Amino acid sequence: MANYGMLRNYQFTDASEDIRGAKLYGVNDEKLGKIDDVIFDHTSGLIRYIVVDTGGWLSTKQFVVPVDRIRASAKHDDDFSVNLTKEQVEKFPPYQETDLESDEQWADYEGRYRSKWVSDPVMHREGTDRNITPTIPQMEGNPNSELASGAVSGRNAIAPEAASEPVELDDTEFIKPGFAAGTSTVEIRDSAVGIGGRWDIFQDRLRERRKEVIDTGSTAESADRYRKAS
Repeated sequence: MANYGMLRNYQFTDASEDIRGAKLYGVNDEKLGKIDDVIFDHTSGLIRYIVVDTGGWLSTKQFVVPVDRIRASAKHDDDFSVNLTKEQVEKFPPYQETDLESDEQWADYEGRYRSKWVSDPVMHREGTDRNITPTIPQMEGNPNSELASGAVSGRNAIAPEAASEPVELDDTEFIKPGFAAGTSTVEIRDSAVGIGGRWDIFQDRLRERRKEVIDTGSTAESADRYRKAS
């Protein structure tokens, strides 16, 4: 069995604790789709990716987003956001659920997928946590964004000719889950916190019921294979 799995048909006792169905918004509040499932680590129960159903605008119907790129939406309660456009999503290698059937297949896909975050579209400087493409909080009222756009006047304002150049942000401006602001050390937590209340509850429930979810998924997969063989 591969080390990663999905919820598939598993249902939580309290449906309000489930993030499936929540909307995902991209750059400029563009709706990218709804969270259809999550990919989680069987060993720890930690979520690694969300699976997004685009509703048809993407030819492959679905795409995945790493958890460390997701934020709670600032404009939509109980929904989420990511610093992506539809054009950038279209450049990701096509996601197929069957890639999760073996660790080798998934490692191959994950390698090709994550390389797109470095090369095309460029989201951060390779080997560092410094952004080139600004995150949503950076674009919405962040002092650095206002400086880059010339919105702030005075001796700290950036000249128009310099504003078109990529602004290399201070390390404290880009905070990934697990990294404490202003430090270079990784803080390991026992539960996923920092994305938002709805997400944190969902992650905790998944960890609590990890074995039950895995057993349910294995049974469903076996039944599905039996029906296809018949």
